[in-house]
Amino acid sequence: MLSTAEIINLLQEHQLLQEVRGSENQATFAYVSYDSRDVQVDTLFFCKGNFKPAYLTTAIAAGATGFVTEQPQGADSQLTEFVVTDVQKAMALLAAAFFAFPQNELELFAITGTKGKTTTAYFLREAINAATNGKTALFSTVNTILGPDPEDTFKSALTTPESLDLFKNMRTAVDRGMRFLVMEVSSQAYLKNRVYNLAFNYGSFLNISPDHVGENEHPTFANYLHCKEQLVVNSHHVVINAATNHLQDVYFAAKATTAPENLYLYARNGTQTELPVQLDFTFDSEADTLTDNEIYLRSLTKHAQALHLDGKYQIGIPGDYNETNAVDAIINAGLAGFTREQLLAGLASTQIPGRMERYVSADHGTIYVDYAHNYASTKALLQFLKTQAPSGKTIAVVGSPGNKGIDRREGFGKALSEEADVAILTTDDPGFEDPLTIAKAIDQHINHDRVQVYYELDRKKAIQKAIQMGTPNDIIVVLGKGQDPYQKVNGVDLPYPTDSTIVQQLLDADDGQD
Repeated sequence: MLSTAEIINLLQEHQLLQEVRGSENQATFAYVSYDSRDVQVDTLFFCKGNFKPAYLTTAIAAGATGFVTEQPQGADSQLTEFVVTDVQKAMALLAAAFFAFPQNELELFAITGTKGKTTTAYFLREAINAATNGKTALFSTVNTILGPDPEDTFKSALTTPESLDLFKNMRTAVDRGMRFLVMEVSSQAYLKNRVYNLAFNYGSFLNISPDHVGENEHPTFANYLHCKEQLVVNSHHVVINAATNHLQDVYFAAKATTAPENLYLYARNGTQTELPVQLDFTFDSEADTLTDNEIYLRSLTKHAQALHLDGKYQIGIPGDYNETNAVDAIINAGLAGFTREQLLAGLASTQIPGRMERYVSADHGTIYVDYAHNYASTKALLQFLKTQAPSGKTIAVVGSPGNKGIDRREGFGKALSEEADVAILTTDDPGFEDPLTIAKAIDQHINHDRVQVYYELDRKKAIQKAIQMGTPNDIIVVLGKGQDPYQKVNGVDLPYPTDSTIVQQLLDADDGQD
């Protein structure tokens, strides 16, 4: 429940309230929503995003008795109208209050980075979940996990949910016995104020590279960097990959609000960083194959040594590019009081749906399904896989989303030119754009002297073409969607079997013909 008086106090405290209009009665709201299709009696409705007056009309008809808006709507005087300067910030504040501040009942780990957020989140969650007796929740790009039962796990709609959904999910997690929460925090979460006024116990900055700049995303790279830095500004303990680009900006943003003893830097042994600062941890790769990935972690400063994390760790997900993600997870777990021995089994068994999924075909090589969706992650994945099968071709199936991340198209083209032998360009959430136009934009950046390029916009047929093209020594990589069960086309989520399902079905059919 949320009263008019509580709303006014919160909004005034954050200098968001302009005026209260309409009914002078002290209303109490029993429900909150920003979706006019999800309204109950005595709902407080938020006029956010691409708001249309018709949405408010529908909400009122369904039982809304108050609303929050940036523009006065002149509604019925029996309603309570809160006019604010920023409805997204107001929604974050009021959602937290409505759900009784669930963040205060959870120990929060937050992770940001252009690549590696999901892998790090899964490493961390799996590493500590057993030690917490299954009381660790997860908000990730792939899945949301709110409790111990199968129905508590579901596909995520956004990397970081809208604030109202975020606090609702936190409350559900607390009510189901969760005491820790590992969450990915996207730059969009700060751009859209989804995590406004939310502080984290532990915040990680993995890396940043040009991405998420364009229509419906960040207007400039500077804005993208600024938004990502807000996570370290709003975290009590901060862990930074010292190999990141723009380390100086990130480090000093963290240092401005984080005590020196709560700031930790790590990097692969031998890394030359942008700043002449003492690293707290370094690590070495002891083994790095598809079946065996092991690192050795060393602490170099007194406050790092106090965590007692030194030693060998087996990692469940192959690829040298995943080692920094595992190290970040280890340090965060150590900061929260977990011991090295408590982390070993979870790290060694970590798997992620739609990430580095491996399928073997006797006649067509080895097929991998992975969510890699930008230059950095695509190059790292292809580069690693090539070292595992140096005598074969690397065949990649790839598309790029529409209406966002326009620079990803150049990034895909560049990564394919550097690491692939064959590229099959296809459809991947085209939105309101023509998939062929997107494919041609990728193709403009592919070196045709090095890479054979094919177009097949039917994604299932593209995967089939790649598998049929493969020979026993080849590697086939299906990039971008992983276990995403939809294609976003013209504003509609069209059901899609998932890349993983299609690969398995094609291999099963092929086996049936033998």
